[in-house]
Amino acid sequence: MNAAHPLESADKEFRTWVEHSLRPRATGRMISADTFEDAMAQARFFPDVLERQKNQKEFVLPIWDYLDIAASEERIRNGRQALRGHRARFIEIEKLYGVEPEVVAAIWGLETGYGANRGAHSVVSALATLAWRGRRASFFEDELIAALRILQSGHVTVENMIGSWAGAMGHGQFMPSSFLDFAVDLDGDRKADIWSDAPDDAIASIANYLKKHGWRSGQPWGYEVSLPPDFDFGKTGLDQVQSTQDWHDLGVRVASGGRLPDYGPASVLVPAGAQGAAFIVLRNFHVILRYNRSEFYALGIGHLSDRIAGDRGFVANWPTNDPLLSRDEVSEVQVRLSQLGFDTQGVDGLRGPNTTRALRAFQAENGLTADGFLTHSVLQRLRDQQA
Repeated sequence: MNAAHPLESADKEFRTWVEHSLRPRATGRMISADTFEDAMAQARFFPDVLERQKNQKEFVLPIWDYLDIAASEERIRNGRQALRGHRARFIEIEKLYGVEPEVVAAIWGLETGYGANRGAHSVVSALATLAWRGRRASFFEDELIAALRILQSGHVTVENMIGSWAGAMGHGQFMPSSFLDFAVDLDGDRKADIWSDAPDDAIASIANYLKKHGWRSGQPWGYEVSLPPDFDFGKTGLDQVQSTQDWHDLGVRVASGGRLPDYGPASVLVPAGAQGAAFIVLRNFHVILRYNRSEFYALGIGHLSDRIAGDRGFVANWPTNDPLLSRDEVSEVQVRLSQLGFDTQGVDGLRGPNTTRALRAFQAENGLTADGFLTHSVLQRLRDQQA
């Protein structure tokens, strides 16, 4: 007798898990037998989803390249076209939720290219695969249960619940749990249909998400600023919050000239260090971070929304002549800093806040500009110091 094909064996194990492990847990969380059977009868094990998760890479782009992609001329042009094409809906959404159309359009544009790239995976199958054998299995099982709850409520059919390989859905790439908390029915058909080609419910849901997380209508996410020559870069970062007056007293000014507008407590970010653009970021920047925790993402949304609204690009130039460190090189920096007594609290090759703080301390002690920005010159300085 021939041995079972590995994929056939995996399929059988998957079905066993669905019936004997997932079913009782779903029942315990108020998923009806009919909903479970209808959804999971069509669920399939997707080996490619596990491969996608396994092979996820930390693509490290310098901020200037990231922003060029996020706010490309095509994305700006398509964003303005989207605002014109759905003008009445965007006006209605702004009245309901107090979120500016350009901001909603920017998220829509960066998440799915204004609906062009919403994913092609069965969300139930993708989430079931990840809940069975993926990393963070408990997280994905919770999301799978949330997806079943959406189906049980009648918002969408199993066949039409399509999304990314990780289960993000619709024009705004909501995970199922976010759908349950923030999706809205704008057109009054009793369904929050974020999957439809018509984006009405989806863009309203994006606005509702921002509103529920504290969006302040009429206030910007932030703006570009100029810093004085003697500025203390130890004061930069989201954990460094001061009043507008305090920043003014430190010599911070609007990049295009003039006094800082007062929108409350603010932080200064220098995503490319002392040689690149600097930004004051405000409450709404933190709200964008609730959509995606990446500072680059939040800057990308802010910049794209400004460009869609007609603003020009940045005043400052970027230090494009100093290539970004690779992940291995960042790991080397972390090792060398820690060996010198500047603890990065781990070696992972990522530019996190602990590495930034450690690097600033090293820079300050060695008479360098303490901006915490990782460059090849910093790495070489560390190598020379330990030679």
